[in-house]
Amino acid sequence: MLLYQLFHFSFSLSLDAITPQHSLRDGDVVISKGNTFVLGFFSPANSRYRYVGIWHYQVSIQTVVWVANRENPINETSGTLSISSQGNLVLYHKNYTIPLWSTNSTLTHSNNSTARLLDTRNLVLVQNEITYWQSFDYPTNTMLPFMKIGLNLTTGVDRFLTPWKSPNDPGIGNFTYKLDSTGFPQLFLYKGLAKFWRAGSWMGQRWVGIPEMRRSPIFNYSFVYNDEEISASGDIKDTSIITRMIANETEEMQRFLWNHQNQRWVTIWSAPKEECDFYGHCGPNSNCDQTQVDKLECSCLPGFEPKSPETWSLRDWSAGCARRANASICKHGEGFEKVAAVKIPDTAVANADMGLGLKQCQRKCLRNCSCMAYASAFSESNRGTGCLTWYGDLLDINTYRDAGQDLFIRVDAVVLSRYHLYLQQNGGVSKKQLVAIFVVSIAVKLSMVAFAFCLVRRIRRGRQRGPSLSSTTNPTHLEDSLNGTTDALPVFNLGTIAIATNNFSPDNRLGQGGFGLVYKGTLNGKEIAVKRLSKSSGQGIEEFKNEVTLIAKLQHRNLVRF
Repeated sequence: MLLYQLFHFSFSLSLDAITPQHSLRDGDVVISKGNTFVLGFFSPANSRYRYVGIWHYQVSIQTVVWVANRENPINETSGTLSISSQGNLVLYHKNYTIPLWSTNSTLTHSNNSTARLLDTRNLVLVQNEITYWQSFDYPTNTMLPFMKIGLNLTTGVDRFLTPWKSPNDPGIGNFTYKLDSTGFPQLFLYKGLAKFWRAGSWMGQRWVGIPEMRRSPIFNYSFVYNDEEISASGDIKDTSIITRMIANETEEMQRFLWNHQNQRWVTIWSAPKEECDFYGHCGPNSNCDQTQVDKLECSCLPGFEPKSPETWSLRDWSAGCARRANASICKHGEGFEKVAAVKIPDTAVANADMGLGLKQCQRKCLRNCSCMAYASAFSESNRGTGCLTWYGDLLDINTYRDAGQDLFIRVDAVVLSRYHLYLQQNGGVSKKQLVAIFVVSIAVKLSMVAFAFCLVRRIRRGRQRGPSLSSTTNPTHLEDSLNGTTDALPVFNLGTIAIATNNFSPDNRLGQGGFGLVYKGTLNGKEIAVKRLSKSSGQGIEEFKNEVTLIAKLQHRNLVRF
């Protein structure tokens, strides 16, 4: 923290602007019109070097929020900040003709420039009411209300934060907090060139990787994403509140509020602070979840398994996870499993299509066998707008208790069937979803008597033609609740039936019976019909049991159940 105790302000001259006629010398200050900020020369604690900076005027602990000559300090009090003959704001040292620092702007006139400090902390260089340079475009370690970070696509200016080297040295530190526009824009904290912490992408009201960021009585957060700029900002609703966010030399981002009563800064947020916050903690294709204290924080995504089981068991997560062996995810009944309340994967490698909704996004991803996952771009806007799709490894996913958004992972038919069964058992099936009960049948039930009569005739014809259909999978038995009459019935798991019907593709639909839709399929080289019981069907499990019991008594073997 850059805090320096200042018991009283004592300046030789107070200016309201720097002009060609009035320079700023060491010991003089420029004070903003509303007495909120001060521009002048200062020395950090335990340092004899002098810097030009801006600090809060109404805060008793001198807190520097911007520094001009970060890499070129003055070793004594002979510095002068003035308007040059070219109209730029320049910093000179005694007996030096080359400036230590300059705004370095191209101006149309050289004799009527003015540098003025605004109440927002923005130091602007203007000519004829036109701003040619502003300190907001060149932040140091502090982000204040009404500032932006991000890229101005018109001017090419990229605004980002960098920490001090130390509390005694405002030189540029080894971290960068910036809005990365690669792929779909997201906020990052870099350590050197390496990704260190990811605040993630904008959800519509907040950044997905900052779960503490909710609708606030203090702040108005915004994100601009258009042809002119890609930027993030956080304005203040009550201008009497003094707040700042800094990139700290302690390898973290922090936000502070000034407590007027106790005359001190109060930390209200910081990141990263948990293991899951650090970029890629669990490796690729994994999920970091610290919401359940009785479980390890790292787990593989649905359909994936540890790439190196040996190192994984030793809690070395770096290798991450890989797709399960023999998984078929290309036009073999695959689908998507929802992973809820997460920081979605690194969007630098995501494809963004802002013209698609979530349903269209699902269809887009399903058509492309290389598509590994999809999510809504702005999940908090109008029930989700925009489409994000990923086509390689999924990196830096984190589960939250009451934040984040939904991510949909591509899985094969076997994993998908287990997911549907899990939803059924946990009450997660909606009215539009189907209960996962499937029966192979060769006729639509008209009545129990008529069905039994037709079934006997078909069985007799089948015996004359040859052996009945059987499964290569290991059969089990139906539950005792079916009155013990099913000892001879082969049983198939849901994955087998899903693959046989191409995951119950609409193209395989034959019709509809009393229990639900009927699909054609291929099992062990034979054509089969599969009846899928609908939750909205007027018939239910009791009717199903009755039909199975009746068929079993008739020694009918072409019954499939999971």
